[in-house]
Amino acid sequence: MADHYEVLGVDRSAAAEDIKKAYRRLARELHPDVNPSADAAERFKLVTHAYDVLSDPRERQQYDLGAQTGFSGAGFTGFGDIFETFFGGGARTTGPRSRRERGQDGLVRIEVELSEVIFGTKRDVEVNTAILCNTCAGSCCAPGTFPKTCDICNGTGQIQRTMRSLLGNVMTSNPCGTCRGYGTTIVTPCVSCAGQGRVRAARVIPVDIPAGVDTGLRLQMPGQGEVGPAGGPAGDLFLEMKVRHHETFSRNGDDLLATIEVQMTDAVLGTTVTLKGLDGDIAIEIKPGTQSAEVLMIKDRGITHLRGTGRGDLRIGVQVLTPTKLNSKEQQLIKQLASSRKIEAPHFSHFQQGLFTKLRERFMGG
Repeated sequence: MADHYEVLGVDRSAAAEDIKKAYRRLARELHPDVNPSADAAERFKLVTHAYDVLSDPRERQQYDLGAQTGFSGAGFTGFGDIFETFFGGGARTTGPRSRRERGQDGLVRIEVELSEVIFGTKRDVEVNTAILCNTCAGSCCAPGTFPKTCDICNGTGQIQRTMRSLLGNVMTSNPCGTCRGYGTTIVTPCVSCAGQGRVRAARVIPVDIPAGVDTGLRLQMPGQGEVGPAGGPAGDLFLEMKVRHHETFSRNGDDLLATIEVQMTDAVLGTTVTLKGLDGDIAIEIKPGTQSAEVLMIKDRGITHLRGTGRGDLRIGVQVLTPTKLNSKEQQLIKQLASSRKIEAPHFSHFQQGLFTKLRERFMGG
């Protein structure tokens, strides 16, 4: 194989910029669009291959090392190749690699209302991702054209070289720099996708969001991510959930939490009230003598379990409101009530935590 430096017409000490200038000069002279002769085409392939090797610092270093030690080119991969050949293994060949690769996964964040979490909901999610090119159907070639077998590696995707060593001849193999290991070259790329086999576009994906999702949960949609290069299989799409804050209701697992403010008279005498919940009206019974920090339990009015059947509960903490301003008649009535009952005077008792701490303990502890 011809020496790469001689092919480009540069010295072995040439700088990277000088190598680039030499390649551009020869490419303008030998490109098939400018010089259609067969000899020019063959030289153009050699020039391109030489530039691919010498423009890569690592490959150039290996190439120079091979020349200094008497090996016929770059690509020496270590003692593994020597022993493999010495003991009859021969050269390692992996064959051309496929242009088709799996596409990357995508991540979309979706916000849902707390009310939507109870029974689940449906959404149309718009994503901007890579889809299959309709013009070339993933072939990367312009319509009516096909990939061309690489003349440098003869379609193998590998460049093999024989080296002399103390143990005998050693065969090394490296990816072809001209076709980049594919074994073929795209002579006429598809103009719609620039030879990628895929294009970017927006598409709408219908999504069923199950009941019981919570903030941070990710739903996986296999095959809904971006299409891979050359029409490769699509990756997956992940939907990350975020449940919006609600002014009245909060969440503890699959239970819903809320607070109800009750007037002192209603707490003493008891009452029944109907309030609007996230999934319809809720009838709440306040029993006579209800105290602050009591928790009322409404069964099966929480969130549907994500896995399994049934729902959580609705836990309602009671806050009894003591009137702060009384008229003279109201004060007289309260005094009459106090005088008619044997009410203990204020006194010390065992320390108890505050209302909200007790509410939290009862909410969380059941």
